[in-house]
Amino acid sequence: MRFQSRTRGSRAIIRSALLASAIALVAGTVPVFAAPFASGADQAAFARVRAATAAYHDLAAAKAANFGLFPGCFTDPAGGMGIHYVNFGSVDDGVVDPLKPEALVYEPKSNGNMRLVAVEYVQLASTWMGSEPPSVYGHPLEFTPAPNEFGLPDFYELHVWLWQPNPTGMFTEWNPSVSCPA
Repeated sequence: MRFQSRTRGSRAIIRSALLASAIALVAGTVPVFAAPFASGADQAAFARVRAATAAYHDLAAAKAANFGLFPGCFTDPAGGMGIHYVNFGSVDDGVVDPLKPEALVYEPKSNGNMRLVAVEYVQLASTWMGSEPPSVYGHPLEFTPAPNEFGLPDFYELHVWLWQPNPTGMFTEWNPSVSCPA
């Protein structure tokens, strides 16, 4: 697995975080959830996504890997979405790579820390060249037309609640277990 970064030091930090995450997973100290409504095949596929994104529990590692803040902490009567850090260069590249989600979703905690709760796949509709909506492991991304609450043009998106179980489903947009502090 390769992460592109600008400095040798940030690559070392990312490698160290990946190693620590892998050790924690093997030791059983990082919870891996069997998300509601996810099949056995999904669990196996998304275990690879968890491994590919484990380093991003450290927000500094996410920032070093070119994930930038998308303003706002999103909530809805159906639940929360949290705060998104987006690799802005990948949302309009016409490519959906399951191991490289375009966004990471964090829940802000009352102590000021951020906790990684989900990944999100995002593609602008104007750059998607497929005849069908993009998909991840057989799950189609949902079309969101403009205007929308995010201020984006038409786009496709799919949340995958890998790090925080979602009682309404692994791929449901809003998670009632996630909130934004007042």
